Amino acid sequence: MRSRGVRLQYSFEPEDQRGADLHNPLFELLSAVRDSGSIQHAATALGASYRHVWGSLKRWEDTLGEPLVHWVRGQPARLTPFAERLLWAEARARARLTPHIEALRAELERVLAEALDGSQQVLTVHASHDLALPLLREHASRSERLHVDLRFSGSLDALRDLAEGRCLVAGFHVPPLAEASNPFARGLKPLLRPGRHKLIGCTRRTQGLIVAPGNPLALRSLADVAAAGVRFVPRQPGSGTRLLTDHLVASQHLPAAPFAARGVAEDSHNAVAAAVASGEGDAGLGVEAAAAAFGLDFVPLVTEDYFLVCLKDALDHPGVAKLRAVLASAAWREALAALPGYTPAPHAGEVLPLTRALPWWHYRTAKPSPARPPEPVSSTA
Repeated sequence: MRSRGVRLQYSFEPEDQRGADLHNPLFELLSAVRDSGSIQHAATALGASYRHVWGSLKRWEDTLGEPLVHWVRGQPARLTPFAERLLWAEARARARLTPHIEALRAELERVLAEALDGSQQVLTVHASHDLALPLLREHASRSERLHVDLRFSGSLDALRDLAEGRCLVAGFHVPPLAEASNPFARGLKPLLRPGRHKLIGCTRRTQGLIVAPGNPLALRSLADVAAAGVRFVPRQPGSGTRLLTDHLVASQHLPAAPFAARGVAEDSHNAVAAAVASGEGDAGLGVEAAAAAFGLDFVPLVTEDYFLVCLKDALDHPGVAKLRAVLASAAWREALAALPGYTPAPHAGEVLPLTRALPWWHYRTAKPSPARPPEPVSSTA
């Protein structure tokens, strides 16, 4: 078998060229041929000549040692089974790796920012995967000269990192629950302490079923997923979405087996969407923005709050003050409105007591005084 290798590289670009670009010319070419059914139309879509596209395909076939396109004059061009598998495998790998590549990119950006300007504030945030947080990071950098060193992990892992001093701010999400006994209470209570931890309002988002275009299996609920023997794409243990799945399954008295991991448990919303888009699964729980990014349908199930949390002493940190100012700004609300399934939290940027933000939190004894009202957002560092 021919030896093949993969090389990754990065570059420093002007400020308006931020982001993690994981695209590759081969997969752009294969996507264009698949979508157009014609090498000529693929060339037009790519802004290239027919000769260039045909030559590129032949060079890639020589490199990989496998045919990529079935093509007969007068008939539509079709990808070979190998090319189809390669295209979808790359899409799923890219979705899985994007949060980790983003973390590496943020670290390199932090190093560059510190080297260029030691006065720029840096704030380390470990958070449950969310599609709004990279957007928040960009706004913080532009409007407040705040570099947010963002790293994604499960909700519980993010809170453990906060407890162990690996980050200054953590992010997690919860649905509106009133009952004291639920997976979120059991998972979060050991990691949060009233008086010690302070929540900051961030966003409100919708989670639901990510399904194939047109929803061919007519899935409208988790009960449909269980009843139809659907291939469900699960999230990793410790993630907030996995807790949400467990909660919904238990509260609706559904069997747990259809929602258990049969193979790889995905660690992001985009990875779930990629699995559905590739045909590896029929449905998974995730945010609407991830479904939209992959051209999939979405069945809303629950609206939840996404919170940021820090230790009480960290509220005085200049980076935390700047982050709160961004969350309370009109510019952030406007940007968030363009992200499907997201709205600003009712008290975005405000500091909230645990017992106010989490209705299922109960003290063993009554508090001697009422909870403090939300603290005002500071406009200065």
